Amino acid sequence: MKTTSLAHMPIGLVDPQKSSFWRPVRIAGAFILAILLLFGFVGPLIVSFDPLAQDYGAVLVGPGHDVHWLGTDHFGRSMLARLVHGAQLSFIMACVTALSAAIPGIALGIFAASRGGWVERGLVALSDIVLALPGLLLVLLLLAFAPGQFWPLYLGLALYLWVEFFRVARIETARVLQLPCCEATRLLGFGNVYILKRIILPALAGPMMTLFAFAMGTAIIAVSTLSAIHVGLRPPTPELGAMIVELMPYYSEAPLQVLMPAVVIFLLVLSLQLLAGRKS
Repeated sequence: MKTTSLAHMPIGLVDPQKSSFWRPVRIAGAFILAILLLFGFVGPLIVSFDPLAQDYGAVLVGPGHDVHWLGTDHFGRSMLARLVHGAQLSFIMACVTALSAAIPGIALGIFAASRGGWVERGLVALSDIVLALPGLLLVLLLLAFAPGQFWPLYLGLALYLWVEFFRVARIETARVLQLPCCEATRLLGFGNVYILKRIILPALAGPMMTLFAFAMGTAIIAVSTLSAIHVGLRPPTPELGAMIVELMPYYSEAPLQVLMPAVVIFLLVLSLQLLAGRKS
């Protein structure tokens, strides 16, 4: 007689009416993000211009120039080359930051819910302490040790963003561990590793993907904001927020050059927000 494998038990945790991930809103977000990724990662293979190369014979020229398709900035640097490298830099920084926050946050959340007791209380207290500090203040404290460098930005944002992953992972894990399927799995002799792989992690996948997209959007906005107040990545690094600040004094002469990096930031964050849409 054929028996039903316990490996399929987690399927029962999913509501069939809410199991579809690729809804129209998320498809739109994925499409926008794919275009931006092609622009940022394939663009350097097509655009041969150095984003730092200056051409004082073509300063603040508008889009449609024979050589510089999207015009140049106040130093005669190609806007297309700088936007391509800026989009790539923003996405990489956001992805690395979100990963560095998600991995320890999820692991500690699962550990806290599984162990309970003083371990859980201690980790919850630690997360409350981190939440008591404004996120940008934590980044600014680290930037004081290495102004204009990447690692304090990355580390400060990761230290702040891990809390959300921890809180959601802890709550979801505690809920899943109380389900009858977990108790039945234990009675059948399966260990904690099996429960983690087959029940807990599949249940966490949806909420964590949503949080990851939100975390990437938060990181992009935070890095651009810090560059706008001159404490982020320093010029001439082609960072989108820094590009806006550099070009702002020339807004009346070249408004499109100011708007271009702002549009790229907007589209990056919009695509991530659409991908993180609710499952309603």
